[in-house]
Amino acid sequence: MTNISSEYLATELPSQLNKEGEALRTFITLLETEQQALVTQDSEQLITLAESKTQAANKLSELSNIRRQKLNLNSSESNTATWLTQHAPACSKAWNDIVELATRAHHLNQINGEVIQLRLRSNQKALSVLLSAAQNATSIYGRDGQPNLPVSGRTLGNV
Repeated sequence: MTNISSEYLATELPSQLNKEGEALRTFITLLETEQQALVTQDSEQLITLAESKTQAANKLSELSNIRRQKLNLNSSESNTATWLTQHAPACSKAWNDIVELATRAHHLNQINGEVIQLRLRSNQKALSVLLSAAQNATSIYGRDGQPNLPVSGRTLGNV
């Protein structure tokens, strides 16, 4: 069996799982807000959200580490589910909710990453066009500031 106290299983573990669930809900809200800021291209909000997301992710990691230490588990989700089924079946629903929330957070984070990649590619293409245009523009004028236009094979004014 396990050497974890029945008091921990009855009160502290459910409370710990509830804290994890709430932290995940907060993280999901931040990811949804980030997604809106990405769509509207609100860079000011993205900067603010980056710090909040980091703090929320650190909190999630801390809560997860505490749970694993208390239950003497590694990071595997299936180990936690199995352990809870065997030793604290009343907490299984809370754990299943955490797994669903974590899956949702992962999905949102992937979508946000894809949106960022699309924006980055678009910005890189625009920058390439601008750089190419700038290089072409420098060849239009000579060092003396006079037009340096390419000459065709035929000179105007000569018959």
